[in-house]
Amino acid sequence: MSSFSNVENLSPQIIRQVSKEIADLCNDPPEGIKIFPNEEDITDIQAQIEGPSGTPYAGGLFRMKLVLGKNFPSEPPKGFFVTKIFHPNVASNGEICVNTLKKDWKAELGIKHILLTIKCLLIVPNPESALNEEAGKLLLEQYEDYSMRAKLYTEIHAKPPKTSKDTAGILAESSKNSQEGPLAKKHAGDKNVLDKKKKEKKKVLKRL
Repeated sequence: MSSFSNVENLSPQIIRQVSKEIADLCNDPPEGIKIFPNEEDITDIQAQIEGPSGTPYAGGLFRMKLVLGKNFPSEPPKGFFVTKIFHPNVASNGEICVNTLKKDWKAELGIKHILLTIKCLLIVPNPESALNEEAGKLLLEQYEDYSMRAKLYTEIHAKPPKTSKDTAGILAESSKNSQEGPLAKKHAGDKNVLDKKKKEKKKVLKRL
């Protein structure tokens, strides 16, 4: 177990409550969100958020985590993006600034509510409470530049790797192209020679 774990500081009731919510989220995850439970430490909640369509983050898969402190749920957990992202409300170390994890926190708010709020933050950033001042300024003053930078980060850091299916498709296409290359031309040439010989043979037979 991690030396930074707060499991031993949480009451059995809170541990059971968090464990149940994580299990429920794994069985019935919110749209575009996937949970990766840490069986050794339930205070370290790992998740993956799909970049919402219509945003500079579309097509990206963003890993993040929630860290439950020893006073949870009296105090909000800390949220971090593990995947590098260009966003006004995400600091260079990945820390997420959202009111739900600050002044608007209530003990009855669950993990699902937090994850959905963070996903919404990708759709509607809040430049007023920017941890990344450059991103916040660009969002307000030069949206196109902000969007281009965010898309670039998404392309470099958050785009999923090619799957085996994609690779198979590429190989099939490559094979097709290679068959249409010099070897295919050779086969085509051989076929033409054979056709020509057959025609000549028919002419000879007709003469006989």
